[in-house]
Amino acid sequence: MVRLLIHAPSPSSLERARRNLANLLKLAPDAQVELVVNAGAVAAALDTPHPLDGYLRVCANTLTANGRAVPDAIATVPAAVLYLAERQADGWSYIRA
Repeated sequence: MVRLLIHAPSPSSLERARRNLANLLKLAPDAQVELVVNAGAVAAALDTPHPLDGYLRVCANTLTANGRAVPDAIATVPAAVLYLAERQADGWSYIRA
């Protein structure tokens, strides 16, 4: 089974990541996939909702640094860098969009 982290740290990478996510799910609908956003991608993700936002994992450090709140429907992680490292240690694959 595919377990994939797609990392998007910028608005342009968020666009690519959302396309990557949609394409992956078309070909492997049973894949476990998470779209982890931090830095500039956080504001872009919150300002432009998307049908696949259930896969988002938003960096709480970035939220705090930018004084942003996240809707209840979107998951947060304390720090994207730590979350990505922990998931990879658990065997998840990583790509940066």
